[in-house]
Amino acid sequence: MLVVIANDLPPAVRGRMKLWFVEPRPNVFVSGIKDSVAITVVDYLYKHCPPESGLVIFRSLPHPPGYEIRTIGPPRKPMTTLSGLQLVIETLTQA
Repeated sequence: MLVVIANDLPPAVRGRMKLWFVEPRPNVFVSGIKDSVAITVVDYLYKHCPPESGLVIFRSLPHPPGYEIRTIGPPRKPMTTLSGLQLVIETLTQA
């Protein structure tokens, strides 16, 4: 499975993404493509998306931890790796 969350995609890339993905919400793309195709899609995104696109890519893996997180451009929330597990850092806010 591949999930791509974008801030701003170039129109040509957005059109190409609709070939492989379902877009349940604007700029959120979800697909159940095979691993070999997922690698090709991720390579395509790295080649054709500028850093301003702000992409976060989640790809399922067959081995632990079961997923991989990659970004194009700086993410809005910082990420860290703890014992090989990629995590997104959330800040606690008072309600």
